[in-house]
Amino acid sequence: MIVQPSSGTALITGASSGLGATFAYHLAALKYDLVLVARREDRLRNLGDRLSQRYGVRTEIFPADLSSDAGIIQVEERIRARNDLTLLVNDAGFGGGGPYFRADIIRGADMIHVHVVATARLTRAVLPQMTERRRGAVINLGSVAAFYVLPGSVLYGSTKAWVVAFSRGLAHELKGTGVRIQALCPGFTHTEFHDAPEFEKMKDTSIPGFLWMPADKVIEKSLRALARGKTVYIPGLRNKILASLPRIPFAGPIIRRIARRHE
Repeated sequence: MIVQPSSGTALITGASSGLGATFAYHLAALKYDLVLVARREDRLRNLGDRLSQRYGVRTEIFPADLSSDAGIIQVEERIRARNDLTLLVNDAGFGGGGPYFRADIIRGADMIHVHVVATARLTRAVLPQMTERRRGAVINLGSVAAFYVLPGSVLYGSTKAWVVAFSRGLAHELKGTGVRIQALCPGFTHTEFHDAPEFEKMKDTSIPGFLWMPADKVIEKSLRALARGKTVYIPGLRNKILASLPRIPFAGPIIRRIARRHE
């Protein structure tokens, strides 16, 4: 059974697929009304229709590209105009691999915009209304990669490390306000995320099956942890072990060898 952290209206970025869509299903089942944000309007509309029919909740479709300042500003303005959000899920994101000095600098800037700038600005937009009501929560999507220094995924890992540090700092600032912050740091999760071309080398038998977790399980654990006030949450014992490996001296060379296999 999922412990309901609160109720009201949730805005989810990256809602058209992956963990964002899974969040939408779970929150609709908890009777949240939803604002669904992503680039692909057709997928958002299909998702919104299914959730409304199945759970009887209200859904608002809000197409926006968070890799651009214009898209971020549109969502900021919508957040302030609604003034009724009790949960913000900053889920939008994408991955990338290969040596940084060969990377597409435009795509790298897009990643910083989506992972860092959008997360910072949308959180800033929603916090005044939450602190005024003394009720609300923000879930920021981090990753087990946030705890690693991995050649071949430098920008992805560093932006996710920022998400964790940002969430920790905010949680301290917001003590006593009634607003909770969580950095959700999953490991390998069965979603569309790893279907992207950047992760072609990770498919099939490259990553052992026991390291993967179903998306539903990740979201269930996240919402339970949010209700308990966990700020940095790593779902699953295996992922907790993975996140702790960088602190073990002999693990560094092993991790780097694994990383080089996927460059």
